[in-house]
Amino acid sequence: MSPHLNRALGPWQLLFTGLSAMIGSGWLFGAQRAAATAGPAASLAWLLGAFIALVIAGVATELGAMFPVAGGMVRYANVTHGPLIGFMAASANWIAIVSVVPIEAEASVQYMSSWSYPWARQLYQGGELTSSGLAVAAGLVVVYFLLNLWGIRLFARVNVLVTLFKIIVPTTTAVALMLSSFHAGNLVGSDTGGFMPYGLSGILTAVATSGIVFAFNGFQSPLNLAGEARDPGRTIPFAVLGSVGIATIVYLLLQFAYLGAVRPGAGGWAGLAFSSPFAELAVAFNLNWLAMVLYFDAFVSPSGTGTTDMATSARMTLGMQRNGTMPAVLGRIHPLYGVPRPALWFNLGVSFAFLYFFRGWGILASVISVCTIISYLMIPISALSLRYSMPEHARPVRVPAMRVTGTLAFVFSSLLLYWARWPLSGDIILLLLMFLPVYAWFRRHDGWERHRAACRHAVWFMVYLPTIAALSYVGSRPFGGLGWIPYGWDLAVVAGVSVLFCEWGVRSAMDTPDLSAIAEEDDLPAFGGH
Repeated sequence: MSPHLNRALGPWQLLFTGLSAMIGSGWLFGAQRAAATAGPAASLAWLLGAFIALVIAGVATELGAMFPVAGGMVRYANVTHGPLIGFMAASANWIAIVSVVPIEAEASVQYMSSWSYPWARQLYQGGELTSSGLAVAAGLVVVYFLLNLWGIRLFARVNVLVTLFKIIVPTTTAVALMLSSFHAGNLVGSDTGGFMPYGLSGILTAVATSGIVFAFNGFQSPLNLAGEARDPGRTIPFAVLGSVGIATIVYLLLQFAYLGAVRPGAGGWAGLAFSSPFAELAVAFNLNWLAMVLYFDAFVSPSGTGTTDMATSARMTLGMQRNGTMPAVLGRIHPLYGVPRPALWFNLGVSFAFLYFFRGWGILASVISVCTIISYLMIPISALSLRYSMPEHARPVRVPAMRVTGTLAFVFSSLLLYWARWPLSGDIILLLLMFLPVYAWFRRHDGWERHRAACRHAVWFMVYLPTIAALSYVGSRPFGGLGWIPYGWDLAVVAGVSVLFCEWGVRSAMDTPDLSAIAEEDDLPAFGGH
């Protein structure tokens, strides 16, 4: 089979992959969960999340344009720090993306459960999908799979149309709700317990766990599909930064509409519980036409994102195989359709497993968010390292003040991990460490010198993860800790420790980056030049 993917994606098609990945189930539930965690200050949580996403995405575009390869997000760390830390970062990133596929199907079924039909009510009960709900969700995952099976061009054409619809519907929803019922006082909390009823920690936790990081994580899609992009130096920054900007506007409109339409009761914002928030609000305000559109869009929006992330996760699996930590069969590309079909089949099976073990949108969204945060950590470290080891290498995108911007991106990633609250932050780190036997199996034929070198470049990361977990455990009570470090000081400590680890991580990079796996893709434009 051909080892090459088809470079068929232009700037707008790549932009729509990012938007499609961002505007999915996040818009259906994100505003409610953010309000429940931060109250009216949820709007600040979205702005903060967008700013952090732009900083991290900006750094990532330099890498993506420099190395426009399939599954780029799982390959940069392997280039700069070797296979061990590359596998750790890739595993977190792959989990974060492949698990989005079932969560989008779950979102569609959860919205469907609010239909008036008795059979629909049986799909979602007690906060999770029933057996019949799982069956419907599994059917949707198969649809996402089939849309990717016959080539990137079919996927791109369908995705553009779906994404346009996905932008129009949430924007229309926000405007319609604001025109029907809008209590401006809710935006400042004049009658609902104040602007920040859950304090600053509520805003920060909302960014990390309520679906905000989960929503903006879609900026990775253009980077992971960079191996199929035309003129990547121009299309990648346009797609990555443009999709974050447009999605921010859409999510802010939705958050304002939700805050203005809802009147929290005695339980406050956290006491509000909707199985399908915007659809139920539309029914409450007699906007039956909007409710019908929303029920239809509950299939379209998550399905567009699920289809995009099925494509993205397959390229990530392909990238991990090229890194030497996945079976060779998963690196095969169909000679006619130019897609990694074995990787698609593999991720279909993984998606079914996630469906079975995580049967509710909120549960899986939190897990995805923390895995996503861990996957961000190596982006600034790799970008900073390459500025030292390959200073003259061609960079179609060059981030200004990379020393400051890259360090800031790493500090933000560490703070996001801390804001996720104990014990969730510790649980996901433990899950990641459990993947090490998989790495040992795939790299079992490496000689002792290669193993020792890989460990030497990864020591800082192996120390970093338990350090952040320990800080989370003993940190302030608003973030789930024991309270040994007072609130406020804990944020300063995490930031300071992060700066030290950032410096250690950059100094731990290989003197000569390992371009061997990427060099196999000899269709890269101007690759390896100075």
